[in-house]
Amino acid sequence: MLEYVAIALMIALATAVALIAIGMGNLFGPKKPSAEKSMPYESGMTPYGEGTRRLPVRFYLIAVLFILFDIEVVFFLPWAIVFRQLGLFGLIEMVIFIVILLVGYVYAWKKGALEWE
Repeated sequence: MLEYVAIALMIALATAVALIAIGMGNLFGPKKPSAEKSMPYESGMTPYGEGTRRLPVRFYLIAVLFILFDIEVVFFLPWAIVFRQLGLFGLIEMVIFIVILLVGYVYAWKKGALEWE
């Protein structure tokens, strides 16, 4: 039960620090809003057009594929740590995992998902 008290204390301390920071910002922050101060800032220039631009779907596709393959690579570290304990079974399981990854990678490659134009 002592471990939970330490976690609760840490959460309470973090919440208190956050509330103090927000309160001090409100207390000592600027209080004179004006039209120029509330205007969006674009590198010292007057902004024009919409604030958001449409990005091609290909950008999102490459980003999702990167995250997907990046997260799957994280599974290599725990496997490498317990490799000797798993023996041949662990090696065969990792080979199957890598083959599945390669099939997905080749599929994305053949579909042209990795092409950047």
